Amino acid sequence: MKASTVNNDKDLTQGSVYKHMIRIGVPAALGMVFNTLYNLTDNWFAGRISDVALSGLSIASIVFALFLALGMGLQAGTSAMVASDLGSGNKKQVRAWIDCSHGITWFLSLVILVLGLLFAQDLLNYLSDDGQIVNLAWDYTSVILWGNVFFNLTSCFAGALIAHGNTTSYRNVLMFGFLANWLLNPLFIYGFDFGVAGLAWSTLVIKFGSSLYLLLVLKNEVKTWSMPAFDLSHWKQLLAQIMPASMNMLTIIIGGFITIYFISKFGDHPVAGYSVGIRIEQLLLMPALGLNASVMALVGQNYGANNIERVKEIYHKSLKLAALISVVFIPTMIFLSPLMMTQFSDNEEIVSVGVYYLRADAFAFFGYMLLFCSNAVLQAIKRPLFPLVIGILRQMVLPIFAFYLLINVMDFGLYSIFWAIVSIVLLSAVVAWVYTRGRLDKL
Repeated sequence: MKASTVNNDKDLTQGSVYKHMIRIGVPAALGMVFNTLYNLTDNWFAGRISDVALSGLSIASIVFALFLALGMGLQAGTSAMVASDLGSGNKKQVRAWIDCSHGITWFLSLVILVLGLLFAQDLLNYLSDDGQIVNLAWDYTSVILWGNVFFNLTSCFAGALIAHGNTTSYRNVLMFGFLANWLLNPLFIYGFDFGVAGLAWSTLVIKFGSSLYLLLVLKNEVKTWSMPAFDLSHWKQLLAQIMPASMNMLTIIIGGFITIYFISKFGDHPVAGYSVGIRIEQLLLMPALGLNASVMALVGQNYGANNIERVKEIYHKSLKLAALISVVFIPTMIFLSPLMMTQFSDNEEIVSVGVYYLRADAFAFFGYMLLFCSNAVLQAIKRPLFPLVIGILRQMVLPIFAFYLLINVMDFGLYSIFWAIVSIVLLSAVVAWVYTRGRLDKL
């Protein structure tokens, strides 16, 4: 009886869609909550060092994320390919996808390291004219770059496990990482006197342990150790899924550069306020990312099994859950933003900017949810290019045009940037919804 229950839970082509969404999505969301709390913990410790350290960590995080984006598609791409063959029952092919993704991970990590060493310092100088802030940012970034492979291995193994409907293991490493960060940060910052670089050393130790744990869990799931493989045919198919997802993440990071660039015209404190506000918003959007993970796994397996009507049902029900989540979290962003911001800084300007951003972006909350669900469906049915196109428009093309017009031409001030972001998100969400429905109707 127990074995049958486990098998039914893992077979996402049968049973209640809502039950599967909750079973997969809740651990994924909790894991992302701890991941965001992890980042907020780093911000908290940096703020205790100094406001300059907080600003340095803010721009360092953007620069490192820019390079790490090359590997961020590993989770989505691996999950899409693995889930499809799980749905069709081809276990040999499942193992082949995992091993080839493992091989791609090491390759992309080397590329990230080389690019980071060549260009990261120039990007930091671009983001701030304050030499002290740039130096602290480089202290953090230079350490993280050498250990970027542990970030990517974690993404690769997590993607394979999510395709199996296992989000609990990823939640466990993120939860443990958050708790360990509270112990390791003070050790490296104060005990070893590493300062801001101590935040990076703490992260590398935690990511190393996380990747080893997920590798062991994956071995138990597929009954064999994953080893890097270099089959050219599989690499091409995997990269066709991984790279659009990575480039989509890259547009998000570049969009962060663009937004920070225009905000920096108003000073370093608004940049810090916006950066902390973004972290808090990411925390509140964690249920959306949990829903995204469940949609990816459910649609992937059912698409592989050719259950097209069930694929459509999953998308429609995901949007209903998205609306319910929005009803809860929009008031949170509006009414509790002052309390949340004051946990990270007592600087009045930093707090006021963050509060205004959170209250304005609350109006785009459901738009983010709609985008996440639509992108997850398109990735799972192996149509990853449209999310990339939407990402380029939403994160780069439209913001450059809108921000330049509002700030340089119309002289509307800092807060006009935030309302432009809201408008662009809502427009992009509607376009994504229309396109995704059209693709599903054509399956």
